[in-house]
Amino acid sequence: MDFSYVASEDKIRKAYNDGEFKNLPGLGKPLELEDLSAIPQELRMAYKMMKNAGFNPEEHTLKSEIKTIEDLMAASQDEHQIAIFKNQISEKTIRLNSLIKKRKISNSSAFKDYGNKVYDKLK
Repeated sequence: MDFSYVASEDKIRKAYNDGEFKNLPGLGKPLELEDLSAIPQELRMAYKMMKNAGFNPEEHTLKSEIKTIEDLMAASQDEHQIAIFKNQISEKTIRLNSLIKKRKISNSSAFKDYGNKVYDKLK
């Protein structure tokens, strides 16, 4: 055992003996476990960290799909296909905006300033 393990165990044991864990919220209640079985084991920690930070994979997916459709639309010569692409972009944009409104971040000045920059970095 290394020194940091022993030192942290000693601090936890001292706090327990001093009664610092007696009035914690949720004491005696069962833990609410998430079902992460659909996520590969090696990605679960990263998924939890991103989720706790407020990252929504559905938002990222929608933004990527919109970018792909925009690229396809720019390369297309067929007017009928361009109209289909415009409808798809509209649908996905509406869905993305509704997800953002649910999280109530669209009014944040930080979101307005950096939102698109962050999405571009995640592509």
